Amino acid sequence: MDGAKQILLYLLDAGYEAYIVGGAVRDILMHIEPHDFDIVTSAHPEQVIAVLESHNISTSGMVGKSFGVVIASLLGKSYEIATYRKETYGEDSHRPDTIVYASTLAEDVLRRDFTVNGLAMDVDGNVIDLVDGCHDIKHKILRTIGNPQHRFQEDALRLFRACRFVAKLDFLPHKDLLEAMPSAFHRVEGLSLERVRQELDQLMVEPAVAKGLDILVQSRLAECSCRAIRHGKVEQIPILPELYHLVNLPQEKAFHTFDGWYHTLAVVAHTEPDLTLRWGALLHDVAKGMPTIREIINGRLTDRGHDTMGADMSRELLTRLEYPKSFVDRVVWIVRNHMRFHYFVTHNEADAVKWARQEARSGAFRYAANLTEAWQQLAQVCAADVMGCGKPHASTDGTLAFGDCMVDISNHMPIHTSDLNYDKRLLTLVAPNVGEMLKLLLAQVQEGRIENNPDALLIAAERRLQRLLKKKK
Repeated sequence: MDGAKQILLYLLDAGYEAYIVGGAVRDILMHIEPHDFDIVTSAHPEQVIAVLESHNISTSGMVGKSFGVVIASLLGKSYEIATYRKETYGEDSHRPDTIVYASTLAEDVLRRDFTVNGLAMDVDGNVIDLVDGCHDIKHKILRTIGNPQHRFQEDALRLFRACRFVAKLDFLPHKDLLEAMPSAFHRVEGLSLERVRQELDQLMVEPAVAKGLDILVQSRLAECSCRAIRHGKVEQIPILPELYHLVNLPQEKAFHTFDGWYHTLAVVAHTEPDLTLRWGALLHDVAKGMPTIREIINGRLTDRGHDTMGADMSRELLTRLEYPKSFVDRVVWIVRNHMRFHYFVTHNEADAVKWARQEARSGAFRYAANLTEAWQQLAQVCAADVMGCGKPHASTDGTLAFGDCMVDISNHMPIHTSDLNYDKRLLTLVAPNVGEMLKLLLAQVQEGRIENNPDALLIAAERRLQRLLKKKK
């Protein structure tokens, strides 16, 4: 805040208008510590640079002539300083066709997206509210500046930003905003997959993520497609059409209080703000209700096999959205194994060591640390699944305890030959066939036939060499 005020003072002393604007003002009014400070001014970029450099403040120059933004560094922080501007939109679904400098703060504010982001603050801390943003903060309402249809038509990315800000601020969307959203859905196809995925990623880790996801899906925005360039051609990429069938999907009342969608939202809400956990929670029941999965057996609704089909659907979905393979693999693993995890929690006779051994030998994990991390993530999603059923007196103690158990087992379950606890004696004994011998020893440790310690590994290697010598004779 001190750095931002200092910049305002320098610009004011030079005869220009200058204000803090946007999210920083909103956060201050909501008693949240701002992370970034954006400044708007009547000064043009070259004038901003001249003023700041006269006070020995370094700048990066204009970010771009079309935007007229100067980045200044002061007191270890960076500040964006933008000239008042107006915008006009055309064919592009996100970028304005023209940007021209404006002469007043009001012109700059009225081009922005939501009222809570349209507040300004002067150097003395006085708030300039030209759009009733203070009213909307007080009443926890997300509302567009001006006509919502026009705002969304201008920039279709604002549709996703609306979902994100509801999740970020824990506000309710104004009814006019909700009613206006579908009018701009045809513009989504012009958005890049990268920008849409960035908005989704931010939404998924927000505090009120369930609220934002609910708007995304129930508005049918999730069923829109955006664009990506693949093999030199523009392709339309469906965003999240797999989710809407969960809305109002009946579930067996003996186990679930909520329908399929609100159960999913509850599970997501009970996870920590981590992309892997939140995506695992969002997709864990994605295959429920599918024609080949949903059955009625003995008068009860069942979805046997939804974990396996859900894993396949999750892989297709996340790959389509171009998430990294390692991320996709982990989320898919969580979805595929969540029902098996629940089974092991409730059946003491189930062989946990055998399961851990299977995963260790599956090739899905490179190191033991990867497998222990996966168990921890699976346990957290499954604990959230228990809480998301909406049943009174639900407890996650057993779920989390079993997760700890699998972690302990896997800590002693080598995944890679580098996890073997051998010493130089072994290397000397088996040289030059070290790699081949280590693979054989790894398999024996994973199978529980030998202990993972230097002496046991050395004895096993000696026995192996002796058997090989006998065969040669």
